[in-house]
Amino acid sequence: MSDFFGTISERYARWVIRWRWLLVIAAVIGAVGVGTGAQHLRFTSDYRVFFSEANPQLTAYDSLQDIYTKTDNIVFVLKPEDGLIMTPKWLDVTQKLTVESWQIPYSIRVDSVTNFQNTVAEGDDLTVADLVEGPLALSKTQLERIISTAQNEPALANRIISPDNKTTAVQVTLQLPPDDMIALNTAVEYAEKMAAKIEAENPSLRVAITGLAPLSNAFPRASMLDMQTLTPIMFGIIVVALIGFLRSFSGTIGTLIVTILSTVTAMGFAGYTGVKLTPPSAMAPTIILTIAIADCVHILVSMFHEMRAGRTKHEAIIESIRINMQPVFLTSFTTIIGFMSLNFSDAPPFNDLGNMAAVGVAAAWLYSILFLPAFMAIIPVRVKKVASDKIEAMDRLGDFVVQNRTKLLLGMGIIAIGMSALISKIELDDRFVEYFDTSIPFRVDSDFARENLSGIYQVEFSVNGEDSGGISDPEYLENLENFAIWLRAQPGVVHVNSLTDVMKRLSKSMHADEESWYRLPEGRELAAQYLLLYELSLPYGLDLNSQINVDKSASRMTVTLDNVTSGEMRGLADRSQQWLRDNAPAHMVAEGSGAAVMFAHIAHRNIQSMLFGTFVAFLVISGSMILALKSLRIGLISLIPNLVPAAMAFGLWGVLYGQIGLASSMVAATTLGLIVDASVHFLSKYVRARRERNATPEEAVRYSFRTVGKALLVTTSVLFLGFAVLSQSSFQVNSDLGLLTAITIAIALVVDFLLLPPLLMLLDRKKSLSTTNLAAPQAAE
Repeated sequence: MSDFFGTISERYARWVIRWRWLLVIAAVIGAVGVGTGAQHLRFTSDYRVFFSEANPQLTAYDSLQDIYTKTDNIVFVLKPEDGLIMTPKWLDVTQKLTVESWQIPYSIRVDSVTNFQNTVAEGDDLTVADLVEGPLALSKTQLERIISTAQNEPALANRIISPDNKTTAVQVTLQLPPDDMIALNTAVEYAEKMAAKIEAENPSLRVAITGLAPLSNAFPRASMLDMQTLTPIMFGIIVVALIGFLRSFSGTIGTLIVTILSTVTAMGFAGYTGVKLTPPSAMAPTIILTIAIADCVHILVSMFHEMRAGRTKHEAIIESIRINMQPVFLTSFTTIIGFMSLNFSDAPPFNDLGNMAAVGVAAAWLYSILFLPAFMAIIPVRVKKVASDKIEAMDRLGDFVVQNRTKLLLGMGIIAIGMSALISKIELDDRFVEYFDTSIPFRVDSDFARENLSGIYQVEFSVNGEDSGGISDPEYLENLENFAIWLRAQPGVVHVNSLTDVMKRLSKSMHADEESWYRLPEGRELAAQYLLLYELSLPYGLDLNSQINVDKSASRMTVTLDNVTSGEMRGLADRSQQWLRDNAPAHMVAEGSGAAVMFAHIAHRNIQSMLFGTFVAFLVISGSMILALKSLRIGLISLIPNLVPAAMAFGLWGVLYGQIGLASSMVAATTLGLIVDASVHFLSKYVRARRERNATPEEAVRYSFRTVGKALLVTTSVLFLGFAVLSQSSFQVNSDLGLLTAITIAIALVVDFLLLPPLLMLLDRKKSLSTTNLAAPQAAE
């Protein structure tokens, strides 16, 4: 804290006061100018946005989508309250829904129990027709035959029809324009209106909607819901907190304007740089509103302290800028570094969040040292003078810490180590359905589908034959059948859709429906003939392109899973690939892919990338603190309060919740920049007291509590409340990130107040240069 820097800061403050009107006007005009970019912001509805172009799971999934019919779909799940779905009445409703579903925009295929292409032998001919025709006119015998066929057909059982015959599905496959939110929203809303109409006409029928299209549509819905609810709540909390803590109308107004200008600037920047809003990036306004007040509070608290001590308003502003310029810059810089480290994330939405928050923090710093002092120099400010001998709460806390430093050091050390050790209880888990809470219809409907019909998570394999037409090779089919049998025996698997089921059904139908012929064709040419005959008999829209590729050199196998964890899903995908390596030719080895697989890997991939990002941020922040404080010893001591809170928070999370997903990879980097703020301000005042006032470590600790303790309590409280508000997000990743960050921030304040001072008094024993009395400091920092 050199005199040179203090002199420059003082000159700067005088310049701000001199040109206060011009600077206030310029700041507002500048923010509005940049803020116009917000008009270009758009929500994205593609769940693929969570995966970078280099993501191997996304690459595998896109390759599979390029080969077969795309899996973007809408699934209607129907269940009557009063009994079985397989009755003439409900089959008629299902059939009508099947027909009407072709009218959904961008639909290219509709599958249901009623239009299932059933094969029946009639002499030497193969008849392929809808399983259900004229449902209201079905006889008891016909209905029983339909039920028997549905329950024994692998393509239907546990996929389209539930084992208890109480629930069925109508699956609509869509061909959507890439990243077209309007097209997606149009299709989903059309389906929702259809479902609402059916329920209105049939009050005892529950119609739920799930699928990948509703999943994609749930992301912008969650984003908009959070922005409409959480941001206003956060703004209200800030107003109440500022009025309560600052007890100054003018200070509250000035701070609110800074937060608004900072948020507008960040959102405008995002719009001009082409950022697409997603649930994570939509958090940016709430985060910026929360963080932007910190610099203002430190400047205002010091200013009010100086005015209470007898200085004029302008003198108080100058002194506040002089003593706060460097720590405010350093805290803003470290926070920016923390958020910028999110660019190491493998999930692009968190790159956007990091950049938007970093711009917001930079803007908040600029407005707090430019606009705020100019504004406060203009607006009337009143403060109550206090007696110089009045003992404040922070003085008492400082005395307590000094007097009990040994006990606190041992106690806090044991607590920190014990809580950090509980990290081992955390299990990583990412299930995309559970990304949303029950305020989002997709979550409710998907849970309903899983509980009543089938699993909603799928792993897909594109299994190659040896050559063109190779899927008809007997060896290929035998290996594929063995793979399907093995998969069906795996825990968590509820359905396997395999080409071999079609081939066995065709073989049976071509032999007068004799059960003994329900087996794979014995020759390649025969299998190819069966397949060709079947394809020629299929109606438009119900071909086999969803299951085999164009030159018949590969087939798709789809494995549907129950509500398994992401770890179990990764395990199944890995075991499946290994089984193929061990039991099938090399050309048949396939990697499991699909949306569920991508999300199952997302936390692991991000933890790997963010470990490096957090390490880089840690090095930059630590180096910055050592340089700014001009003390290697103090800089090294600061590492403990900057690292311990996150470890303790993760340990506490492990005990309270046990599971966490994508949010876990972001918390360390995000909180690192935030929790450094408190330690920077505490240490800057400590070092100032040691150097400028030649204080002992004990005196310097008391000085830090007295001068900056209240401001740290205010800023930490608002940060805690802000991220606690985020914990109410309808999007689980945001909710987990908000709650875990809030816990970390709260722990960080406890560590800064109860562990950092004892460490300083233990390790910083260098003798002071003089015995200047600190009982009544001339400046409040």
